[in-house]
Amino acid sequence: MKEFFSPVSKSVIAHREFLPIGTLGKEILIHSASEISIDLNNVKFALFGIKENRRDINFMGAEVNFDGVRKSFYSLYPGNWKYTIADLGDIEKGETVEDSYFALKTVTETLLKKEIIPIILGGSQDSMYAQYRAYDNFVKMINVVNVDSRFDLGDAEGAITNKSYVGKIIVDKPYNLFNYSLLGYQSYFNPPQEIALMDHLFFDAYRLGEVTSDIKEVEPILRNADMISFDISAIKGSELSYSNSESPNGFDGREICAIARYAGISNRTTSFSLFEIPDFDKNRSGAMLIAQVLWYIVEGVNFRVKDDDFADENRFTTYKVPLNDEILIFKKSTKTGRWWIELPFISKIDNKLKSHTLLPCTYGEYLGATNQEIPERWLKARRKNEV
Repeated sequence: MKEFFSPVSKSVIAHREFLPIGTLGKEILIHSASEISIDLNNVKFALFGIKENRRDINFMGAEVNFDGVRKSFYSLYPGNWKYTIADLGDIEKGETVEDSYFALKTVTETLLKKEIIPIILGGSQDSMYAQYRAYDNFVKMINVVNVDSRFDLGDAEGAITNKSYVGKIIVDKPYNLFNYSLLGYQSYFNPPQEIALMDHLFFDAYRLGEVTSDIKEVEPILRNADMISFDISAIKGSELSYSNSESPNGFDGREICAIARYAGISNRTTSFSLFEIPDFDKNRSGAMLIAQVLWYIVEGVNFRVKDDDFADENRFTTYKVPLNDEILIFKKSTKTGRWWIELPFISKIDNKLKSHTLLPCTYGEYLGATNQEIPERWLKARRKNEV
């Protein structure tokens, strides 16, 4: 796997030398020119970059550079963490874009098999397609959550770009995708037909205002994700500096870090990525915000709490709510206080779930059901299950 990586730059290594003892730069394992080999046996997180950006629709020859983000991340102090981080360096652009995709897919798949969590820094977000394809050789279908202001569906029959990769994820074989959720879309950036298509496919899409009105509502969505990606252009321009963002609206620093922490504490999530990262080497504020997003992902994983076996009824409180012709079954963990709603197997239909499935939900959705309101995500999941 090491043949895919170039070492962390000498500029970052030199910066690291002047950092105080105890900072991340002094603690994590780093692939440098002098330390080519890294022992991954006790590593939980593998941070690395993918410098591919040639499928950016606005590509004008600019190079991708993660030095600013690394310098900021290295300068932070870890929390009370028990897991080891390795910085593997960067995957350089291949001779073709497909070569870059192959390298990213291969590296991510290898790390997943080792039960190491990849944290990917990327150029254009079309590389998320390669991250998704890394799950091809795993049996189960996966749920993907994307934090983005745009759907990026595009024309699935056309060439892949950073504005059309999601269509490829949906239609290309092998079919691994069970559910796709988008957090923070802004309507004026998206064609109405794409908004309608997301609803037709029973995928979950949440507008920016809907998410920011109560950021805690995104926790169950992230709890159910295998793969989570961030397009940093979903962050408002003033948070990154307007030279690195085209939109004055978006998530603020506190909101995006809260989402990152919720992403980290999800027991199910096995890979993270942050794309559309420009050269932040001269924008210390923007680089620091991205570094803090990384910090909160790692923090979240370190504080994961596994819910107990659902087969043991003593560890959960079960609530049955009559609603129209249905009996909705909610479960609340006595250990974590988290809520789920049961999606029952429908025996006459050849579906994808094949068993009773527990869908993460909120206490608010339980209260809504007691007032005869069908939880929308439960309804979409059931409809998808029936297809």
